[in-house]
Amino acid sequence: MELTNSQEPVRAQGLQQAAGQATDRVRPASGVDVIGSVQSLLGTIVIAVFVITFIVQAFQIPSPSMEDTLLVGDYLLVNKLCYGGGSVGDYFMPYRNIQRGDIIVFHYPVSPAQHFVKRVIGVPGDHLKLVNKQVWVNGVPLKEPYAHFTKADSDLFRDDFPRLDLPQGVTPEWWLQMRKLVEDGQLIVPEGSYFAMGDNRDDSYDSRYWGFVPRENIIGRPLLIYWSVQSTEGDLSPSSVSDKLYHFAYGLTHLFQITRWHRTLRLVR
Repeated sequence: MELTNSQEPVRAQGLQQAAGQATDRVRPASGVDVIGSVQSLLGTIVIAVFVITFIVQAFQIPSPSMEDTLLVGDYLLVNKLCYGGGSVGDYFMPYRNIQRGDIIVFHYPVSPAQHFVKRVIGVPGDHLKLVNKQVWVNGVPLKEPYAHFTKADSDLFRDDFPRLDLPQGVTPEWWLQMRKLVEDGQLIVPEGSYFAMGDNRDDSYDSRYWGFVPRENIIGRPLLIYWSVQSTEGDLSPSSVSDKLYHFAYGLTHLFQITRWHRTLRLVR
């Protein structure tokens, strides 16, 4: 009995030492876990920034100029790699040239901070004109099943292009440039430039009014509509902070009602 009792303090000390050693081992492991989590988070952020910067980017449609192909309230993922960057490496990647009929997202030439989305109608070297809303390219009428017309009235500049008078809405710089590029009633698209128009031809502020899209302004091509919401132009760009808060709260509480489910995850063509 005395032997057993005399060993109890020894056992207690041994347990305390073992517990202390276990605690010492746990502490470094916990620190390693935190560092690993931070590294993983930073890696995710770096990948996300790389993807947004070089591969895809999200954009929102704020105007009806591309109806019915793209609607106000469509949210797009834009492929920024499809056309390449004009470097030697482009020859080793599966890039392709910008083609007539492509929908492109680009920096608006008049105000590069703004992003526009239009369809390419003319590529470098093309001779184009509009006759009573019909597009002609290189002497051949262009087949455009995507073109949408909403107004029955006639507008000489809008519907019969190019014209050398200066109608309202045309930028003076473009009017001066256009006069130098018109031959036999046709506009010649110069190298490094593209002529772009909205699918909603009667309600589109496009190359007819402000000129060509420079190649360096083109960001990429819309890939898909990742979300589409029923809304108006005013809802998408509220003027005051209170309006923004209201529309944000409304969107959260009516998410399922305002979502256009039939357009969500639709490929853009």
